[in-house]
Amino acid sequence: MWRATVLTLFPEMFPGPLGASLAGKAREKGLWSLEALDIRAHATDRHRTVDDTPAGGGPGMVMKPDVLARAIDAAGADDRARLLMSPRGAPLTQARVQALARGPGMVVVCGRFEGVDERAIAARGLEEVSIGDFVLSGGEIAALALVDACVRLLPGVMGHDASGTEESFAEGLLEYPQYTRPQVFEGRPIPEILLSGDHGRIAAWRRAEAERLTAARRPDLWAAYLARRQAAKFAPDG
Repeated sequence: MWRATVLTLFPEMFPGPLGASLAGKAREKGLWSLEALDIRAHATDRHRTVDDTPAGGGPGMVMKPDVLARAIDAAGADDRARLLMSPRGAPLTQARVQALARGPGMVVVCGRFEGVDERAIAARGLEEVSIGDFVLSGGEIAALALVDACVRLLPGVMGHDASGTEESFAEGLLEYPQYTRPQVFEGRPIPEILLSGDHGRIAAWRRAEAERLTAARRPDLWAAYLARRQAAKFAPDG
């Protein structure tokens, strides 16, 4: 079973949305498990202190390395990835999500305040991950997004095997436009080619639309996509 353990100061935030829809149903079926551990439970003083002032001065507070290390150790010693949700981390990609979903699960640390003592990150080998170039109040919302992205790729979670492959980022492109009934909505019809029954033409149209949208909206993804195509073109056979 794929296992997610989240270390947080606010365990009551979980499962949250992970208890509903696809993720919630899959959890009820035993396809994955979620455990939220309270970091504060590993403080040793009577005030259950988890933070202190930053060395060198400055605003805010920093999560203490000793308390956090004990919390991480309590999650167990296994082969799961150990992640820290952090705005300075490597941007999360669909490829990284797929790799995490193929593994045994993950231990996710949710930072708070001004951040986490660097020594805890190094001592426990945490991989810093970011879900975007913005700052949240804490890592919990980012952790929810990460776990959801992984869970939906687990075998048996989505209703159609192709659902996880025909979507944005699966091939480095944004997803093509989707349509459904009614055939005409406020004067806007479904593109005629999608009603043709010609699967080859439909596939070509969808690919062209995905490429068009990616080039227009995400020039960074488009440049990477073109570079991969160029490399594949000149790669030696065999």
